[in-house]
Amino acid sequence: MIVPGSEDRVAVQRITTRNARFQQLQTLLHNRTKRGRAGEFLVQGVRPITMAVEHGWTVRSLLYDADRPLSRWAEDLLRRAGAERVAMAPQLLAELSEKSEGAAEVLAVVEMAPDNLSRIRVHDAFLGLVFDRPTQPGNIGSIVRSADAFGADGLIVTGHAADPYDPKSVRASTGSFFAVPVVRGESHREVVDWLGRERAQGRPVAVVGTDEGGESDVSELDLTGPVLLLIGNETTGLSAAWREACDHVVSIPMTGSASSLNASNAASVVLYEARRQRLAKQRAAG
Repeated sequence: MIVPGSEDRVAVQRITTRNARFQQLQTLLHNRTKRGRAGEFLVQGVRPITMAVEHGWTVRSLLYDADRPLSRWAEDLLRRAGAERVAMAPQLLAELSEKSEGAAEVLAVVEMAPDNLSRIRVHDAFLGLVFDRPTQPGNIGSIVRSADAFGADGLIVTGHAADPYDPKSVRASTGSFFAVPVVRGESHREVVDWLGRERAQGRPVAVVGTDEGGESDVSELDLTGPVLLLIGNETTGLSAAWREACDHVVSIPMTGSASSLNASNAASVVLYEARRQRLAKQRAAG
């Protein structure tokens, strides 16, 4: 059990006041610009931290309560992560935990991944997503969670958008953020160029947009080949540029008074349909 003063042969930084280091950690929660400049973000929760370690993300620092013994999970994490240890005053750790009651046992400062589209592997059964100009970080995390559940290869966030590394996004993904590549792109152009290169190498990726006025029901379109699904902004939908890039535009059949679905719900429906079709094709072939 790790208790204050027992950290053998490991340098431990201690934070007991709202000093410069604490203020820098606070900026990782709320300041996108400084988060990006530092190239790191704060991760809260046992499962997300465990997933980050298991999937090989670089953990720079582990923050924990200086005044209480740690669980076996936390002890093991501190031993194997190879990260800087930061023992904090409990009230300061509680502030960084953003919990209504108490504090998280451990928080992790994790290095951001490069915004390189090569992180997303394109293959014969490729299934990827683009989320165009999202405004809500929680929606990004929810889509990442669904992408992980339905076997997607990655998510690209384009345009002037919410930050995937926002704590709300990372929490909403429930750890899937570390299993599914998430890449930020300035505009649709770099994604279209990337697709062009992939197609030139013999990978016929179909670009499929979603819209309530789509040309067909999503279940009527063959989604068993390599597909890049497009999800538009929560309010305005797909941009004109992305509409022009679409090979197909599909809609989700709905009844009732709702005119549309939440962006993350719409993504989940289309991902499920793609997964359903692919499983049916596998069963028919087997």
